[in-house]
Amino acid sequence: MARSRSSRRAAATVEPVVEPVDGGLAELIPDRERARAWTLLIDGAPQSHVDLDDPARLTFEYQRRLGHVIDLVAPSGKPVHAVHLGGGALTLARYTAATRPRSTQQVVERDAALVQLVRRELPLDPNARIRVRSVDAREGLAKVLDGWADLVIADVFSGARTPAHLTSTEFLDEVRRALRPGGVYAANLADGPPLAHLRGQIATAAARFEHLALIADPTVLRGKRFGNAVLVASDTPLPVAELTRRAASDPHPGRLEHGRALLDFTGGAAPVTDAAAVASPAPPPSVFR
Repeated sequence: MARSRSSRRAAATVEPVVEPVDGGLAELIPDRERARAWTLLIDGAPQSHVDLDDPARLTFEYQRRLGHVIDLVAPSGKPVHAVHLGGGALTLARYTAATRPRSTQQVVERDAALVQLVRRELPLDPNARIRVRSVDAREGLAKVLDGWADLVIADVFSGARTPAHLTSTEFLDEVRRALRPGGVYAANLADGPPLAHLRGQIATAAARFEHLALIADPTVLRGKRFGNAVLVASDTPLPVAELTRRAASDPHPGRLEHGRALLDFTGGAAPVTDAAAVASPAPPPSVFR
């Protein structure tokens, strides 16, 4: 349904919220078209978009792809146990609560000041079972009970880079410990040409999980530009056909790779260990213009 002119005018009169947080300068920018929707930026880099009136609405392409994973991790509407490493504006936790009522979720977001800002300006549904811990992602993951999670989502960036200690086989050992048998791990990865980080992360996941899939813009996969890719992993077969269909039908269509083609894409990259891990590459300034 189209929004009325008066509601669009009301949205346009809302002022941005700008204040420092632990990770830099946070900005909540009101959506000009939707009265209670906001985009979160940290130091000018867009992090997430939230629509308080419709938390099941995902606008960022990588979040839509993670939303597809959430949709398919269990039968439609069934409550799940989910762990979110990286909280941002809590977009994906809100999405899970809206699409799978009675789900129990743990969010690990190191930036305590950001959590306070988001809770104040973008309050959670009081009925949502969402617990937020303000600790390092790996430290918070270590507190999750063995086999508790149906789904672990990693979407952690510090200064627009994934910290090194969240890129290793040892980190994935902790993910596997927290997942129930057959649970699903999904990670938002960012890389650009020559895609060395992305290839290494696929090889790392392949060393710990039997089944993998990768969803990304075709131009990113061809090494033509910097962008996001969603890596999905499990010890049981993934819903590849449905993920492929959903990714291809998005407003910004994504391509899914899996099986032998995905392993070949690594080009022989070695799995990353704690001893050799480095942060993901910084995006070029042009990405956010």
